[in-house]
Amino acid sequence: MLRLPGTLDTMPSSLPDGEPMPEDGALPAHALDGLGRRPFGFYVHVPFCATRCGYCDFNTYTAGELGSGAGHDSWADGVRRELELAAKVLPEAPRVDTVFVGGGTPSLVGAEALGAVLAGIDEVFGLADGAEVTTEANPESTSPEFFAGLRAAGFTRVSLGMQSAASNVLAVLDRTHTPGRAAAAAAEAASAGFDHVNLDLIYGTPGETDADLRASLEAVVAAGVDHVSAYSLIVEDGTALARRVRSGELPAPDEDVLAARYEMIDDALSAAGFDWYEVSNWAARSGGEASWCRHNIGYWTGGDWWGLGPGAHSHVGGVRWWNVKHPARYNAVLAEGRSPGAGREILDESARRVERVLLEIRLVGGLSTELLDEAGLLAAARAADDGLLVAASLAAGRCVLTRRGRLLADGLVHRLLG
Repeated sequence: MLRLPGTLDTMPSSLPDGEPMPEDGALPAHALDGLGRRPFGFYVHVPFCATRCGYCDFNTYTAGELGSGAGHDSWADGVRRELELAAKVLPEAPRVDTVFVGGGTPSLVGAEALGAVLAGIDEVFGLADGAEVTTEANPESTSPEFFAGLRAAGFTRVSLGMQSAASNVLAVLDRTHTPGRAAAAAAEAASAGFDHVNLDLIYGTPGETDADLRASLEAVVAAGVDHVSAYSLIVEDGTALARRVRSGELPAPDEDVLAARYEMIDDALSAAGFDWYEVSNWAARSGGEASWCRHNIGYWTGGDWWGLGPGAHSHVGGVRWWNVKHPARYNAVLAEGRSPGAGREILDESARRVERVLLEIRLVGGLSTELLDEAGLLAAARAADDGLLVAASLAAGRCVLTRRGRLLADGLVHRLLG
């Protein structure tokens, strides 16, 4: 499974194995130690889509796939019940620093419903001063009125799924918006008062040319957004895209092409005033860290978050759990007064160290060498000699990726961990 050099930050359709989740959702006492000293946020999963994109392996459902008892209203009721459960499990939780609404297609439920979810989080937990509140949105299901409603509700950031500005690439991905719609939606969001707007790109789609990607990058820069995420296409088992690749209708993504495309993206964005701060994310240089996605920073640095919604994942103090997938089941379990958690895992110190190495190495500030054992330190020295780590940073106690290192980050992690 190709994930070079970054992966989509999504809610996958498959759930891991794990131990059973207590019916009341209770967490071990050690997980609550330090609560409030780490970033704390909410992820809200909206599982609805108008159509299913061919590459999509996320926990999403079209209207025809849902059946009864799983509409927008019942989803909102379930999220509210889970929010109240979270308040019981985390009575000492701090005020909420970040909220991220993802999917699926959050814009399908409308600004009023999204605003009601945010109001519920504020009512039950309280939003911290200056909280970052993001929603994903598909360009075709947005409008000036939608963005105005979001802004009035307290949202501060919008992430739009552009993917490409080339019509042939959008067709392969089964995206329904026209090539110029994402940039137009970004302009509408800015007019509504959003200072922070992200555009997502996917590169390496079968049939995409260098010219297609250049056109997409030119459109992104011209849109005037302050954040860009770019992910290599992943052909996930069980998707329509995987079937087309397996049949020979479409070629599989080529790793050398993906590497060259990543360098093209980095060159174009750097020239346009963006700096990378995570392997797959760039922010406007003029905005500095204010343009970074704080919610995702919480993921990458071991913060705490509660995932609301069907299939959503949570993490608090080294305990990770995940909800049942189907919206009808999710709603039914909560209506019975039980946790919707399908399972959980308790990470020991070794597992938490591995995750820190895996995630923090991807950040522009890099990874402290204190997390490496003797073999890892030797591997880091060899990586610096190979041009994968910045030698001066390593001498100062940080493993910081060079651009070549960003391209080979996953393999480098294995070397650092022995």
